[in-house]
Amino acid sequence: MKNIKDYDLENLKEELKQMGEKPFRAEQIFKWLYDEKVETFDDMTNLSLELREKLKSNYTICNFNILKKQESKDGTIKYLLDVLDGNAIETVLMRYHHGNSICVSSQIGCKMGCKFCASTGIKFIRNLTSGEIVEQILRVEQDTKERISNVVFMGIGEPLDNYENVVNAVHIINNPKGLNIGARHISISTSGLVPKIYQLAEENIQCTLSISLHATTNEKRNQMMPINNTYPIEELLQACKDYIAKTNRRISFEYALAKDNNDNLEDAKQLSKLLKGMLCHVNLIPINKIENGKYDKSSNENIMKFRDYLNEHGIVATIRRELGTDIDAACGQLRRKNLKGDIE
Repeated sequence: MKNIKDYDLENLKEELKQMGEKPFRAEQIFKWLYDEKVETFDDMTNLSLELREKLKSNYTICNFNILKKQESKDGTIKYLLDVLDGNAIETVLMRYHHGNSICVSSQIGCKMGCKFCASTGIKFIRNLTSGEIVEQILRVEQDTKERISNVVFMGIGEPLDNYENVVNAVHIINNPKGLNIGARHISISTSGLVPKIYQLAEENIQCTLSISLHATTNEKRNQMMPINNTYPIEELLQACKDYIAKTNRRISFEYALAKDNNDNLEDAKQLSKLLKGMLCHVNLIPINKIENGKYDKSSNENIMKFRDYLNEHGIVATIRRELGTDIDAACGQLRRKNLKGDIE
């Protein structure tokens, strides 16, 4: 049966219309799902018994189970969630002074093969549906009794490789009758799927696009990120410039600093040249060391020098605060540890 959380409000209205129901019932169901966070149709007490039986006969309500939970001393919580088909995904809650952010997964496994990511080596199983993406937020809010104010699509998987489900999930998350999280508080990350960047520019949604760049030359980026062999830096940056021109939205460039690889001043100089004149921000990330990983974290001194050089040359750059360092913080780590059979 279909997961009712896979439908945005307009599509749910159409579904109910085909069942002979008034469209306003969809708004009632949305309130039960995303405001009251009920887990059964029987809990939707302002719906008739007849409609509740229809819903039970045609739809399920996706309710994930928490398989494992790790909580850091800084308040970060990493969840391993059972997606109810024998697979598991990771979701991370990060607490900041400005509110709670959640990092959601978009796929079970990942095809991209980035060499610094703990998801590399975890075989790709399937895309998550829109409802399964949204359910990660609901499950964490239910567990913590705290509201999520920011959503980042930076967990396991390449969001733009699951384009339709991710965009539909954004519509549910953003809808005032859904989770009511502002589009400007939603960030979609990509390793560089150029055609999908152009497609996203046409969606007219105000979310932030984050580009996982991580290198300033094709030679280095090819080694770190195989996607660069298909869409090299020149094509990627042109797509970013076109995206900015179309949307007038600032892009965030993610740059993970690896010791003796991409963290020297020559790289900083090259990055400033590549991004000169673009409406952008650079998010410098102290790289997480992963099991059998090739890359080590850059020194704090090099990270700060890199940041300072960019700022001095007109590129706004900040260093991402490290959270969850005492738990399996890197994307894919908790799943690798608990589901060894999934690792190729």
